[in-house]
Amino acid sequence: MNNELIHFDITEYLDSEEAMAEYLSQVLEDGDNEEFLRAIGHIAKAKGMAQIAKDTGLGRESLYKAFRPNAKPRFDTVMKVIDSLKIQLNATPQLT
Repeated sequence: MNNELIHFDITEYLDSEEAMAEYLSQVLEDGDNEEFLRAIGHIAKAKGMAQIAKDTGLGRESLYKAFRPNAKPRFDTVMKVIDSLKIQLNATPQLT
């Protein structure tokens, strides 16, 4: 039996604003902070990190570091990236 893993890169599937928004919505629904930050990094990579860096005024290398696993980016960095991605976050009451 040949057990080969197939390379999977989520950024290949984030090819529209709708797909990006749905992906981020699903991650937010799960409530995992680390996964939320990774998802923003995946979406930024799919959009093009150089363009995100230009839009936010942050360095490309700094953005890669900010959204790598176990990184703790500043809130303003996260919000600048979300804004540059043209993603709007909405708050709704939690259903009990």
